[in-house]
Amino acid sequence: MISRRDFLQTSMATTAIYGAAGFGSFSKLAAQQLITQDDLLDFDTFGNVTLMHVTDIHGQLKPIYFREPSVNLGVGDALGQVPHITGADFRRLYDIEDGSPSAYALTYDDFTSLAQEYGKVGGLDRVATVIKSIRAARPDALLLDGGDTWHGSYTNLKTEGQDMVNVMNALKPDAMTFHWEFTLGSDRVREIVQDLPFAALGQNIFDQEWDEPTEDFESYKFFESGGVKVAVIGQAFPYMPIANPGWMFPEYSFGIRDTRMQEMVDEVRAKGAELVVCLSHNGFDVDKKMAGRVTGIDVILAGHTHDALPEPVLVGETIIIASGSNGKFVSRVDLDIRDGKMMGFRHKLIPIFSDVIEPDADVAALIDLQRKPFESELSEVIGQTDSLLYRRGNFAGSWDDLICDALIDQRDADIAMSPGVRWGPSILPGQDITREDIYNVTSMSYGAAYRTEMTGEFIKIILEDVGDNLFNVDPYKQQGGDMVRVGGLAFTIDINKPQGERFTDLTLTKTGELIDPAKTYVVAGWASVNEGTEGPQIWDVVENYIRKQGTVVVPPNDNIKIIGG
Repeated sequence: MISRRDFLQTSMATTAIYGAAGFGSFSKLAAQQLITQDDLLDFDTFGNVTLMHVTDIHGQLKPIYFREPSVNLGVGDALGQVPHITGADFRRLYDIEDGSPSAYALTYDDFTSLAQEYGKVGGLDRVATVIKSIRAARPDALLLDGGDTWHGSYTNLKTEGQDMVNVMNALKPDAMTFHWEFTLGSDRVREIVQDLPFAALGQNIFDQEWDEPTEDFESYKFFESGGVKVAVIGQAFPYMPIANPGWMFPEYSFGIRDTRMQEMVDEVRAKGAELVVCLSHNGFDVDKKMAGRVTGIDVILAGHTHDALPEPVLVGETIIIASGSNGKFVSRVDLDIRDGKMMGFRHKLIPIFSDVIEPDADVAALIDLQRKPFESELSEVIGQTDSLLYRRGNFAGSWDDLICDALIDQRDADIAMSPGVRWGPSILPGQDITREDIYNVTSMSYGAAYRTEMTGEFIKIILEDVGDNLFNVDPYKQQGGDMVRVGGLAFTIDINKPQGERFTDLTLTKTGELIDPAKTYVVAGWASVNEGTEGPQIWDVVENYIRKQGTVVVPPNDNIKIIGG
């Protein structure tokens, strides 16, 4: 049972847009005039099982701004299909009114003005309030964490993930799976997992030496909910050694392993599972393909690609739920399970409007406790921005443009490369940039900013390789994040061409000269997966550059021409 309007559909009434100097108390007032906590939490309890899903929180304990992508292109069977629809097209698909709270939560248009009106999103103390409300109505509801949780902030980096572990434990998840967690190093991951009060799942996490399931993680876990025997099967990020440094977790191998997923589904069904849930960090398109190949999964809770969809997507008899990122949403899905079959469901993607949802006092105090030792470092103002700083988008984001500018300036380079990661909050024009803000878009355990020489030929090879990860028509061959961000370089990409032919007209922007395949260029970048990479940490590079600028201005990026989008 799908209700297209279960997502927030508050009428706009009369709304005022406040200028840059007016957000704060004004945004709180505006948000509370249009929506209430009761509106956000309202749900007609249905069936006998409730699932709650959060994913890709990336270390964000406090409320943030987060702009959804303007460009999210699909190829092959994904062309023109969600989640590869953005902006006005997305709003038309789901009948979302321009300027409404839903438009702010789910699309990018007029982001700055709507952010000033509706305020920040997320905050795990607000998430805790939502979770407790759902549990009050359905005490045996299951809370499932899709991973990318212990990563992505200053405090997370400094505590090796312990800040997020402490706060998430207070939310009492029932299970989680993994991706960026492994970049803490396998010893640290095992140390944390051994003490987790909930299940650590990954049917596709294998022992590298023996090529068999590792004993460090369970493949699945059974739960009793609403008188129903529920099996939750974990699916960790399949491409760990490709997208992240394999030397940090050498004893593990990953992969999609959908044949084994089928074996696990059959096994739990044979053991009496009436509802089978896959807690996945595959990425949405990979989940769609897997759902078409593996039979018997009732629900896939999708992660990794940070998509937020107000309705599930149906593939055969499997529903796929996408719950966004950065603590911005909680998904609730109620299911009617009878005689081992799903007879219907009701779903709601709950946006965490921070000015509307009352923070849970205990979790708020716990968050403050994690941050207290670092408050002076977190709050230090490094500079200001006159531009909206955001990250999401297939090809570029203003945060990444700023990082590339910093690399070229501070590392004396011709060209800069920044990884196409999707995590990182936004900052509004007129705001201060604090050290915390910089770490929110750069913090990782392999952040050295390298400086090297590359031929024009090799630069094109890199672009073609990353482009194929993003735009291969086979979702199982899409192995990374978004396109590598570049500074000092312009190009044309035809996303529908095969690998080796997608990128043309590579041009050095400072001279307007075409890149010579035989010529050598100085390239600066960061987040290399190679062990022993040398250079200053990227957060220091960016901090030094912002201090030098004082106030940063990031012009529109017109260096990328897209064909086939």
